[in-house]
Amino acid sequence: MKAIVTIIFFITNLASFAQAEKVVGNYTLQLENKETHLLKYNLTLNPDGTFFFHYYSNIKSGIPPESNKYGKGNWTIANNVVSFFADKEKDFDDKHALDFTNTKARLIIKSPRNKTDKIIKTKLQFLASDIFWMKSIDLFKV
Repeated sequence: MKAIVTIIFFITNLASFAQAEKVVGNYTLQLENKETHLLKYNLTLNPDGTFFFHYYSNIKSGIPPESNKYGKGNWTIANNVVSFFADKEKDFDDKHALDFTNTKARLIIKSPRNKTDKIIKTKLQFLASDIFWMKSIDLFKV
């Protein structure tokens, strides 16, 4: 009985680890109109379950015209949904002020069962966030 429970435990952990390996990496999105604005989103998901986020905006008519925003914290994945959270005491400082707690993103990848030549870029599609401008953003894996 112990052997069966141990085997089931290892299979479950192996499946979770394999799913986490698919999501680890750098994700980016750049939106620009050379005459009026430039927006850059960069997200790094580390294998140890931590993340770093950088948002850069340069809007010619904005006040201020140029700004940088940073965030960091931890992430987990379950059923292709990445959940972000931040520890108020260790993840926030003068530079890292974005709170990603309650942020969720769906991992979209090409299924191994899909044998077509259709190219599907790996991306994180943000579904919910307390950061209002993060909702409905798609960051593509580099």
